[in-house]
Amino acid sequence: MTLLDGKRIAAEIRQELYGEVSEMKQKPSLAVILVGNNSASEVYVKGKIKACEEVGIHSYSYRLPENSTQKEVEKLVSSLIQKKEINGVLVQLPLPKALDADKILNLIPPEKDVDGFSPLNFGKVALGEKGVSACTPLGVIELLSRYNIEITGKHAVIVGRSKIVGRPLAMLLLNRDATVTICHSKTQNLKEECLRADILIAAIGRERFITADMVKNGAVVVDVGINRAEDGKLYGDVDFENIKEKAAYITPVPGGVGPMTIAMLLKNTVEAARKKQ
Repeated sequence: MTLLDGKRIAAEIRQELYGEVSEMKQKPSLAVILVGNNSASEVYVKGKIKACEEVGIHSYSYRLPENSTQKEVEKLVSSLIQKKEINGVLVQLPLPKALDADKILNLIPPEKDVDGFSPLNFGKVALGEKGVSACTPLGVIELLSRYNIEITGKHAVIVGRSKIVGRPLAMLLLNRDATVTICHSKTQNLKEECLRADILIAAIGRERFITADMVKNGAVVVDVGINRAEDGKLYGDVDFENIKEKAAYITPVPGGVGPMTIAMLLKNTVEAARKKQ
């Protein structure tokens, strides 16, 4: 079993980006909007701001209260996308339930959509064209690539069909000539589907849901989930301890996909600034 060390690879990517940014005449800039009091989101935003500082990206952080109206959030997004000095605008998800997240995200123009959530960018990726890819799916692909794991011709099974991970990741894998199966809550014979996977990706947000009897020997197992259990510890969607000896490669939680997501956000921001310049 080989551990897919996202923390190490992300550090390498940040170092590479630092070199790129240091040569740019105008430093890239990212605006991050946090609405509400989600403690996990606060941690993620702090991590993103810190990573920006590490590579030389200017970051601007905006905080709105939990009871912010749709109009107030849209007004802030609209003002930020008009600022020429800002290359990327990110709205931290999830938003409070009273807000229409899709409507807010759709305000961000494709050239400043460093999260890869705009319909145009998603459509380009789906068509195999050059567009901004969602950060977590892109991080998964980059991690596999850095470990020289073959994707072409392999059967990839994704458990989870969210617009943030499952669906865009399926498109990225298809673009690299994998055969892709997407499983979800209505999938019948989930265990049998998972056992067919050369590359098994779990992205459902359920603690240790994927068990050892669902993984074939020698599979590549990528765990996108991160869940805090009753014991206070963090666990992924995969039962890591019981699967690690069966898998050829496996990501840890934490330290696997999470750091790669932030690294890809930085990469998308630098690319947006480079295109503008």
